[in-house]
Amino acid sequence: MTQEEIINQALTNIENLQGIEANWDISRINGLDGSLNLRINNKAFFFNALVKKELRNQTIDKLIKYNEQHKPFIIIAARIFPKVKIQLQQHHIAYLEANGNMYINNDNQLIWIDTHKPIQIEEKLRNRVYTKTGVKVVFEFLNNTNLINQTYRHIAEVANTAVGNVTNILKGLKEEGFVLQLNKNQLIFRNKQELFEKWTNAYKYNLKPTLKIGNFKFIDETNFYNWRNIQLNEDKTVWGGEPAADIITDHLRPEKLTLYTTETRNELMKNYRLVPDINGNVEIYKQFWNENKSTNQLRNTAPIMVIYADLITTDDKRNRETAKIIYEQYIEQNL
Repeated sequence: MTQEEIINQALTNIENLQGIEANWDISRINGLDGSLNLRINNKAFFFNALVKKELRNQTIDKLIKYNEQHKPFIIIAARIFPKVKIQLQQHHIAYLEANGNMYINNDNQLIWIDTHKPIQIEEKLRNRVYTKTGVKVVFEFLNNTNLINQTYRHIAEVANTAVGNVTNILKGLKEEGFVLQLNKNQLIFRNKQELFEKWTNAYKYNLKPTLKIGNFKFIDETNFYNWRNIQLNEDKTVWGGEPAADIITDHLRPEKLTLYTTETRNELMKNYRLVPDINGNVEIYKQFWNENKSTNQLRNTAPIMVIYADLITTDDKRNRETAKIIYEQYIEQNL
């Protein structure tokens, strides 16, 4: 759904309810998409508004900031998942779904509609941006914005994929409005922050599951608590997730250890005295980035974007708090 379709459908559905009138002003200021005027039972409500296709966990921190900076604020989306609705309500953030579901807690007045079925969002099948290959390529673009103006062959080499995939992914980025043709020889990014949000979600669902080698536990359980003393083969294996975040921020005591590696399963078991365990507290994934081309914050950690994605896409409050620190200190200024 386009932004215009989301707005039109949302306003049509709420105006079908007795006693509600709605008006949309498309004026864009301060990074917002417009303003929403509502009249509910003859009481007027005005909101500064942001429009999104979907809302997931990793967008909550951004919405909290918008809600603080642009009061009165409302988020309008084609679809909002139930867990996200709960978080929005906890932070007193007004929302409106395209199906007409709405939550407003304003001036000691609560308006809460949650009876309509979610709208099914059809994705463009031809868009390759969010496939597992697309996630790898977009990762390299976000790491190095200048890469987009290199030859397709060079981009393919950096992302370890075929030239044809690069062609389709760039086409998809243009269709989504994330890449613009500035002139004959130059492309530029726009809305990188939104692209990064979509990347973290696609990474969780479309790429990360395909990378998993398995869950393990240490033969000597004390190694879990002394994980910082483990000598990694840093050319092949680095910390991700909670331990990497703790190394960077000194803010998170890991309850689960994550490793990214190019070592074989047998090498991992031998070198770090691990045994497979479906419930083990050591998760190991294949490294997908090009070590020679992607930037690590520290030599023994995964790239910052990967660490952030590992944390923000969980439901763990500690992880999300640490992800916010990482985003503000290392990512936000580059988007």
